Amino acid sequence: MNEQKQIPKHLLDKFRRRLYTTEHKTGENNTEILGLDLHRPVFFFTAIAVIGFVLFALLLPNTANAWLNGTQDWVVNSFDWLFISTANIMVIFSLILIVSPYGNIRIGGINAKPDFSRRSWLSMLFAAGMGIGLMFWSVAEPLAYTSGWAGTPLGVAADSPEAYRAAMGATMYHWGLHPWGIYAVVGLSLALFAYNFRFPLTMRSVFYPIFKEKTWGLPGHIIDILAVLATIFGLATSLGLGAQQAASGLNYLFGWDFAGNSLEVVIIVVVTALATISVARGLDGGVKLLSNVNMLVALAL
Repeated sequence: MNEQKQIPKHLLDKFRRRLYTTEHKTGENNTEILGLDLHRPVFFFTAIAVIGFVLFALLLPNTANAWLNGTQDWVVNSFDWLFISTANIMVIFSLILIVSPYGNIRIGGINAKPDFSRRSWLSMLFAAGMGIGLMFWSVAEPLAYTSGWAGTPLGVAADSPEAYRAAMGATMYHWGLHPWGIYAVVGLSLALFAYNFRFPLTMRSVFYPIFKEKTWGLPGHIIDILAVLATIFGLATSLGLGAQQAASGLNYLFGWDFAGNSLEVVIIVVVTALATISVARGLDGGVKLLSNVNMLVALAL
Protein backbone atom coordinates (compact mmCIF):
# COMPACT_ATOMS: atom_id res chain seq x y z
CA MET A 1 0.00 0.00 0.00
CA ASN A 2 1.22 3.50 -0.76
CA GLU A 3 0.49 4.63 2.80
CA GLN A 4 -1.03 2.57 5.56
CA LYS A 5 -3.63 5.27 6.33
CA GLN A 6 -5.05 4.98 2.81
CA ILE A 7 -6.77 1.71 3.78
CA PRO A 8 -9.79 2.05 6.08
CA LYS A 9 -9.07 0.68 9.56
CA HIS A 10 -11.76 -2.00 9.42
CA LEU A 11 -10.34 -3.38 6.14
CA LEU A 12 -6.78 -3.26 7.48
CA ASP A 13 -7.84 -5.16 10.62
CA LYS A 14 -9.69 -7.69 8.47
CA PHE A 15 -6.60 -8.20 6.31
CA ARG A 16 -4.39 -8.65 9.39
CA ARG A 17 -6.75 -11.27 10.82
CA ARG A 18 -6.29 -13.22 7.61
CA LEU A 19 -2.49 -13.31 7.82
CA TYR A 20 -2.08 -17.04 7.38
CA THR A 21 0.70 -18.93 9.12
CA THR A 22 1.84 -22.49 8.63
CA GLU A 23 4.41 -24.88 10.05
CA HIS A 24 5.34 -25.99 6.55
CA LYS A 25 8.89 -25.11 5.56
CA THR A 26 9.61 -24.19 1.95
CA GLY A 27 11.59 -26.97 0.31
CA GLU A 28 11.02 -29.61 3.01
CA ASN A 29 9.82 -32.13 0.39
CA ASN A 30 12.59 -31.28 -2.06
CA THR A 31 15.60 -33.21 -3.17
CA GLU A 32 18.72 -32.01 -4.98
CA ILE A 33 19.72 -33.67 -8.25
CA LEU A 34 22.57 -32.31 -10.40
CA GLY A 35 22.41 -29.03 -8.55
CA LEU A 36 18.65 -28.66 -9.12
CA ASP A 37 16.29 -28.34 -6.14
CA LEU A 38 13.32 -30.53 -7.10
CA HIS A 39 10.00 -31.13 -5.36
CA ARG A 40 9.79 -34.92 -5.29
CA PRO A 41 6.05 -35.68 -5.68
CA VAL A 42 5.42 -32.95 -8.26
CA PHE A 43 8.57 -33.16 -10.36
CA PHE A 44 8.79 -36.90 -10.89
CA PHE A 45 5.09 -37.44 -11.66
CA THR A 46 5.09 -34.46 -14.01
CA ALA A 47 8.27 -35.64 -15.73
CA ILE A 48 6.81 -39.11 -16.28
CA ALA A 49 3.58 -37.61 -17.68
CA VAL A 50 5.42 -35.29 -20.08
CA ILE A 51 7.87 -37.95 -21.29
CA GLY A 52 4.99 -40.40 -21.77
CA PHE A 53 3.02 -37.87 -23.80
CA VAL A 54 6.03 -37.01 -25.98
CA LEU A 55 6.71 -40.69 -26.69
CA PHE A 56 3.04 -41.22 -27.51
CA ALA A 57 3.10 -38.32 -29.99
CA LEU A 58 6.38 -39.49 -31.59
CA LEU A 59 5.54 -43.18 -31.86
CA LEU A 60 1.87 -42.82 -32.83
CA PRO A 61 1.59 -39.40 -34.50
CA ASN A 62 -1.65 -40.09 -36.39
CA THR A 63 -3.38 -41.52 -33.34
CA ALA A 64 -2.12 -38.68 -31.15
CA ASN A 65 -3.25 -36.08 -33.68
CA ALA A 66 -6.74 -37.58 -33.92
CA TRP A 67 -7.03 -37.87 -30.14
CA LEU A 68 -5.83 -34.31 -29.53
CA ASN A 69 -8.13 -32.83 -32.18
CA GLY A 70 -11.07 -34.76 -30.81
CA THR A 71 -10.29 -33.66 -27.26
CA GLN A 72 -9.94 -30.03 -28.34
CA ASP A 73 -13.26 -30.09 -30.21
CA TRP A 74 -15.01 -31.61 -27.20
CA VAL A 75 -13.55 -29.05 -24.79
CA VAL A 76 -14.42 -26.10 -27.06
CA ASN A 77 -17.96 -27.32 -27.76
CA SER A 78 -18.64 -28.21 -24.12
CA PHE A 79 -16.90 -25.45 -22.19
CA ASP A 80 -16.68 -22.40 -24.47
CA TRP A 81 -19.27 -20.70 -22.24
CA LEU A 82 -17.08 -21.34 -19.18
CA PHE A 83 -13.97 -19.91 -20.81
CA ILE A 84 -15.72 -16.73 -21.99
CA SER A 85 -17.54 -16.23 -18.68
CA THR A 86 -14.39 -16.78 -16.63
CA ALA A 87 -12.41 -14.27 -18.69
CA ASN A 88 -15.18 -11.69 -18.26
CA ILE A 89 -15.26 -12.29 -14.51
CA MET A 90 -11.48 -11.87 -14.30
CA VAL A 91 -11.65 -8.47 -16.03
CA ILE A 92 -14.49 -7.26 -13.80
CA PHE A 93 -12.72 -8.53 -10.68
CA SER A 94 -9.48 -6.78 -11.68
CA LEU A 95 -11.33 -3.50 -12.24
CA ILE A 96 -13.00 -3.85 -8.82
CA LEU A 97 -9.58 -4.35 -7.21
CA ILE A 98 -8.30 -1.17 -8.87
CA VAL A 99 -11.06 1.06 -7.49
CA SER A 100 -11.55 -0.68 -4.13
CA PRO A 101 -9.45 -0.10 -0.96
CA TYR A 102 -7.89 -3.55 -1.48
CA GLY A 103 -6.11 -2.08 -4.49
CA ASN A 104 -3.90 -0.13 -2.08
CA ILE A 105 -2.37 -3.26 -0.54
CA ARG A 106 1.33 -3.23 -1.38
CA ILE A 107 2.83 -6.53 -2.49
CA GLY A 108 5.75 -7.34 -0.19
CA GLY A 109 4.53 -5.29 2.74
CA ILE A 110 4.04 -1.65 3.69
CA ASN A 111 7.68 -0.68 3.22
CA ALA A 112 8.36 -2.71 0.06
CA LYS A 113 9.99 -0.90 -2.86
CA PRO A 114 9.83 -1.83 -6.57
CA ASP A 115 12.91 -3.63 -7.87
CA PHE A 116 12.51 -2.16 -11.36
CA SER A 117 11.21 0.97 -13.02
CA ARG A 118 7.71 1.05 -14.45
CA ARG A 119 9.15 1.05 -17.97
CA SER A 120 11.08 -2.16 -17.30
CA TRP A 121 8.09 -3.76 -15.58
CA LEU A 122 5.84 -2.93 -18.52
CA SER A 123 8.43 -4.31 -20.94
CA MET A 124 8.70 -7.59 -19.02
CA LEU A 125 4.94 -7.91 -18.65
CA PHE A 126 4.35 -7.20 -22.33
CA ALA A 127 7.05 -9.61 -23.50
CA ALA A 128 5.78 -12.39 -21.21
CA GLY A 129 2.08 -11.79 -21.85
CA MET A 130 2.07 -11.21 -25.59
CA GLY A 131 5.29 -12.73 -26.89
CA ILE A 132 5.63 -13.51 -30.59
CA GLY A 133 1.91 -14.17 -30.93
CA LEU A 134 0.79 -10.56 -31.19
CA MET A 135 3.22 -9.77 -34.00
CA PHE A 136 1.56 -12.43 -36.15
CA TRP A 137 -1.99 -12.95 -34.95
CA SER A 138 -2.87 -9.25 -34.64
CA VAL A 139 -3.10 -9.37 -38.45
CA ALA A 140 -3.67 -13.05 -39.18
CA GLU A 141 -6.50 -13.60 -36.69
CA PRO A 142 -8.99 -10.98 -37.93
CA LEU A 143 -8.20 -11.93 -41.54
CA ALA A 144 -8.78 -15.62 -40.78
CA TYR A 145 -12.10 -14.88 -39.07
CA THR A 146 -13.26 -12.47 -41.77
CA SER A 147 -12.52 -14.88 -44.63
CA GLY A 148 -14.04 -17.81 -42.80
CA TRP A 149 -10.80 -19.81 -42.94
CA ALA A 150 -10.94 -20.32 -39.17
CA GLY A 151 -14.71 -20.03 -38.98
CA THR A 152 -16.50 -16.78 -38.28
CA PRO A 153 -17.47 -15.69 -34.75
CA LEU A 154 -21.15 -16.15 -33.93
CA GLY A 155 -21.63 -17.96 -37.24
CA VAL A 156 -22.03 -14.81 -39.34
CA ALA A 157 -21.50 -14.94 -43.11
CA ALA A 158 -17.87 -14.68 -44.23
CA ASP A 159 -16.66 -11.51 -46.00
CA SER A 160 -19.64 -9.51 -44.77
CA PRO A 161 -19.80 -6.30 -42.68
CA GLU A 162 -20.99 -8.41 -39.76
CA ALA A 163 -17.95 -10.70 -40.20
CA TYR A 164 -15.60 -7.69 -40.10
CA ARG A 165 -17.07 -6.45 -36.81
CA ALA A 166 -17.21 -9.93 -35.27
CA ALA A 167 -13.62 -10.68 -36.35
CA MET A 168 -12.27 -7.54 -34.70
CA GLY A 169 -14.36 -8.22 -31.59
CA ALA A 170 -12.97 -11.75 -31.27
CA THR A 171 -9.42 -10.51 -31.84
CA MET A 172 -9.76 -7.81 -29.18
CA TYR A 173 -11.20 -10.42 -26.81
CA HIS A 174 -8.08 -12.56 -27.28
CA TRP A 175 -5.52 -9.74 -27.18
CA GLY A 176 -7.22 -6.93 -25.23
CA LEU A 177 -8.18 -6.67 -21.56
CA HIS A 178 -9.34 -10.26 -21.08
CA PRO A 179 -5.96 -12.06 -21.14
CA TRP A 180 -4.49 -9.36 -18.92
CA GLY A 181 -7.34 -9.82 -16.45
CA ILE A 182 -6.44 -13.51 -16.19
CA TYR A 183 -2.72 -12.75 -15.84
CA ALA A 184 -3.42 -10.13 -13.18
CA VAL A 185 -5.57 -12.35 -10.96
CA VAL A 186 -3.16 -15.28 -11.09
CA GLY A 187 -0.08 -13.08 -10.67
CA LEU A 188 -1.54 -11.11 -7.76
CA SER A 189 -2.66 -14.30 -6.02
CA LEU A 190 0.81 -15.83 -6.24
CA ALA A 191 2.51 -12.58 -5.24
CA LEU A 192 0.26 -11.99 -2.22
CA PHE A 193 0.86 -15.43 -0.71
CA ALA A 194 4.55 -15.53 -1.62
CA TYR A 195 5.65 -12.02 -0.64
CA ASN A 196 3.11 -11.02 2.02
CA PHE A 197 2.41 -14.37 3.69
CA ARG A 198 5.86 -15.90 2.92
CA PHE A 199 4.44 -19.09 1.41
CA PRO A 200 6.18 -21.09 -1.34
CA LEU A 201 5.85 -19.48 -4.77
CA THR A 202 3.61 -22.23 -6.16
CA MET A 203 -0.05 -22.41 -7.19
CA ARG A 204 -0.94 -24.57 -4.19
CA SER A 205 -0.20 -21.67 -1.84
CA VAL A 206 -3.15 -19.71 -3.29
CA PHE A 207 -5.50 -22.48 -2.12
CA TYR A 208 -4.32 -22.43 1.51
CA PRO A 209 -7.48 -20.63 2.74
CA ILE A 210 -9.50 -23.58 1.36
CA PHE A 211 -7.37 -26.64 2.17
CA LYS A 212 -5.37 -25.30 5.14
CA GLU A 213 -2.52 -27.68 6.05
CA LYS A 214 -3.75 -30.23 3.49
CA THR A 215 -2.37 -27.78 0.92
CA TRP A 216 1.05 -29.34 1.51
CA GLY A 217 -0.32 -32.85 0.93
CA LEU A 218 -2.12 -34.63 -1.91
CA PRO A 219 -4.52 -31.77 -2.85
CA GLY A 220 -1.55 -29.43 -3.21
CA HIS A 221 0.43 -31.97 -5.23
CA ILE A 222 -2.47 -32.30 -7.68
CA ILE A 223 -2.81 -28.52 -8.01
CA ASP A 224 0.90 -28.04 -8.69
CA ILE A 225 1.07 -30.94 -11.14
CA LEU A 226 -1.86 -29.54 -13.13
CA ALA A 227 -0.25 -26.08 -13.05
CA VAL A 228 3.09 -27.39 -14.31
CA LEU A 229 1.47 -29.46 -17.08
CA ALA A 230 -0.66 -26.50 -18.18
CA THR A 231 2.43 -24.29 -18.25
CA ILE A 232 4.56 -26.78 -20.18
CA PHE A 233 1.95 -27.55 -22.83
CA GLY A 234 0.97 -23.88 -23.09
CA LEU A 235 4.58 -22.86 -23.69
CA ALA A 236 5.10 -25.75 -26.12
CA THR A 237 2.09 -24.62 -28.16
CA SER A 238 3.23 -20.99 -28.20
CA LEU A 239 6.81 -21.94 -29.07
CA GLY A 240 5.71 -24.37 -31.79
CA LEU A 241 3.41 -21.86 -33.46
CA GLY A 242 6.05 -19.15 -33.12
CA ALA A 243 8.66 -21.36 -34.75
CA GLN A 244 6.31 -22.12 -37.65
CA GLN A 245 5.60 -18.42 -38.13
CA ALA A 246 9.30 -17.49 -38.04
CA ALA A 247 10.20 -20.31 -40.43
CA SER A 248 7.50 -19.25 -42.88
CA GLY A 249 8.76 -15.68 -42.76
CA LEU A 250 12.38 -16.68 -43.34
CA ASN A 251 11.33 -18.92 -46.21
CA TYR A 252 9.30 -16.11 -47.78
CA LEU A 253 12.06 -13.49 -47.41
CA PHE A 254 15.20 -15.52 -48.07
CA GLY A 255 13.98 -18.76 -49.60
CA TRP A 256 15.16 -20.82 -46.64
CA ASP A 257 13.47 -24.20 -46.97
CA PHE A 258 15.18 -26.89 -44.92
CA ALA A 259 14.26 -30.56 -45.20
CA GLY A 260 11.27 -31.53 -43.11
CA ASN A 261 10.92 -29.45 -39.97
CA SER A 262 14.65 -28.78 -39.62
CA LEU A 263 14.30 -25.01 -39.71
CA GLU A 264 11.60 -25.04 -37.03
CA VAL A 265 13.82 -27.25 -34.86
CA VAL A 266 16.76 -24.84 -35.26
CA ILE A 267 14.55 -21.89 -34.31
CA ILE A 268 13.21 -23.72 -31.25
CA VAL A 269 16.76 -24.60 -30.14
CA VAL A 270 17.94 -21.00 -30.54
CA VAL A 271 14.90 -19.53 -28.74
CA THR A 272 15.19 -22.08 -25.92
CA ALA A 273 18.91 -21.35 -25.53
CA LEU A 274 18.26 -17.59 -25.35
CA ALA A 275 15.47 -18.11 -22.82
CA THR A 276 17.67 -20.39 -20.70
CA ILE A 277 20.51 -17.87 -20.69
CA SER A 278 18.07 -15.08 -19.85
CA VAL A 279 16.63 -16.98 -16.88
CA ALA A 280 20.06 -18.07 -15.66
CA ARG A 281 21.23 -14.44 -15.65
CA GLY A 282 18.28 -13.48 -13.46
CA LEU A 283 15.61 -10.82 -13.78
CA ASP A 284 17.94 -7.84 -13.88
CA GLY A 285 20.68 -9.16 -16.16
CA GLY A 286 18.55 -11.43 -18.32
CA VAL A 287 14.77 -11.15 -18.40
CA LYS A 288 14.69 -7.34 -18.10
CA LEU A 289 17.40 -6.85 -20.73
CA LEU A 290 15.76 -9.24 -23.19
CA SER A 291 12.32 -7.69 -22.59
CA ASN A 292 13.62 -4.17 -23.19
CA VAL A 293 15.24 -5.32 -26.43
CA ASN A 294 11.96 -6.99 -27.44
CA MET A 295 10.05 -3.75 -26.89
CA LEU A 296 12.53 -1.77 -28.98
CA VAL A 297 12.34 -4.34 -31.81
CA ALA A 298 8.53 -4.35 -31.63
CA LEU A 299 8.42 -0.55 -31.83
CA ALA A 300 10.85 -0.59 -34.76
CA LEU A 301 8.73 -3.14 -36.61
